[in-house]
Amino acid sequence: MILVIGGTGHFGRETVEALAAAGEPVRVLSRNPERAGLPDGVEVVRGDLADPGTLAPALAGADRMLMVLPYGADASALLAAAREAGLRKIVFLSSGAVVDGAEPQPDVIAAYHADVERAVAATGIEHTFLRLFFPAVNSLSFAMQMGGGNDVIRAPYADAASAPVHERDVADAAVRVLTTDGHAGRTYALTGSESLTQAEQVHILGETLGRPLVFDELPDAPVREQMAQFMDADFVNALFDLLAGTVGKPAEITETLEQLIGRAPRTYAQWAADHTADFPAA
Repeated sequence: MILVIGGTGHFGRETVEALAAAGEPVRVLSRNPERAGLPDGVEVVRGDLADPGTLAPALAGADRMLMVLPYGADASALLAAAREAGLRKIVFLSSGAVVDGAEPQPDVIAAYHADVERAVAATGIEHTFLRLFFPAVNSLSFAMQMGGGNDVIRAPYADAASAPVHERDVADAAVRVLTTDGHAGRTYALTGSESLTQAEQVHILGETLGRPLVFDELPDAPVREQMAQFMDADFVNALFDLLAGTVGKPAEITETLEQLIGRAPRTYAQWAADHTADFPAA
């Protein structure tokens, strides 16, 4: 049995669906099982990371676990319960912001994920870390600006470059690690196969949607200030600093994802085509 933590979000859901399609027994921890909307055959159990009493029942009979955690979530009770339950393998979806050997880590995003990685390793359970930097689903934020026929995407850092990764490719990598041997103690940096600036991503998205989308670059300071009103300011600053650090620099591309899934990663254009329904019509 494979327990998935975060199985109703983008990456967890794709992994659950891929595991179910492969005939693997899979269970999902959810605060609201009745709203999970997962495939038939997937076991959904009520539980919460903040309620330790719900974790042991969720882990009963499970031997492997995928952890997809929201930023800032406390995994200590979960890891203690996993050790007590005799779990044999943990796969953690971590962040590409982590810098091995850095102390302190460069920002709060890296520090949080590095702390979780250390906590996972300290359990003594076999583990693998999948480090993801800029997922393609970040582009869903553009949808909020595209209502009413607006074709101008306004944001900082037009020339910030990344190698965006399709969430289905992340899921395929997670399935591979969860269901095969030879990954103990490994850390895999997952990237897409092409370096694209934010402006280039918007152009590709526009071509896919049949809309003349353009990127209008904004100064970052007022946007940081605005976002900090409803998000953790340290997190916002870390995210913007990561973007700023990629301006004018082609994104590093690794072959790790292709080696794990046995094929070339999906392109950003493929991601856009798969998500046309998530963007407003012109």
